Amino acid sequence: MKKNILLLCVALLCISIAVAQNYKITGTVVDSLGVPLQMANVIAYQQDKNLGAFGITNQEGKYKLEGLKQDSTYTIKVSFLGLKQIEEKVKKLQGDLVKNFVMMAGADELDAINLTYQMPVSIKGDTIVYDADSFTNGTEDKLGDVLKKLPGVEVNDDGDITVEGQVVEKVQVEGKDFFEGDSRLATKNIPADAVSKVQVLKNYNNQSQLKGLGNDQDRYVINIKLKEGKRNSGLEKLR
Repeated sequence: MKKNILLLCVALLCISIAVAQNYKITGTVVDSLGVPLQMANVIAYQQDKNLGAFGITNQEGKYKLEGLKQDSTYTIKVSFLGLKQIEEKVKKLQGDLVKNFVMMAGADELDAINLTYQMPVSIKGDTIVYDADSFTNGTEDKLGDVLKKLPGVEVNDDGDITVEGQVVEKVQVEGKDFFEGDSRLATKNIPADAVSKVQVLKNYNNQSQLKGLGNDQDRYVINIKLKEGKRNSGLEKLR
């Protein structure tokens, strides 16, 4: 009995230590006039350039980056279309932090790199668009590996996809059903290096003129946009 209690105490201690080693960074993002910016992207990159955490500001301009590791160094990047990107380093994180950002107009200062910068996540109406390269590091094999790294997206061992807790009904490639939209086949067969963007279409109705007239509010579909050099590959024939 004493042995079991001891083991339980050790297990609880290990859990508490593991939890204690994960921290968060919170704060607000505003423009130069102090107006909160909604839908700004806030990303924490690790030193190896892997994604550490990702957040999107709410209507009050607030963001949250969770699951950050103790003693790790992160580069925080804040971006919002039309404003100058902010990049700031946090060295050897030792606890929860509050960091507020003020974004300035940067139209006159944008160079070629900034002009081609892709927002990691953008939202327009019922469509969420993820820029795949912003969340991957080249070690991914299939589409399922890419999807697992996108915030709000989950893929189980069978290849079923959920977004924001909603089951994805089917998968398309360039707007056409992939093997009749079978999400399991898509996650296990579409090469990761072919994926440019992942579009999540919420409230989906394949006849746009009927959108909103039926029970389509819980229908989620994923559309894969291919990279330029992959659009005429053998993947096109699999659709």
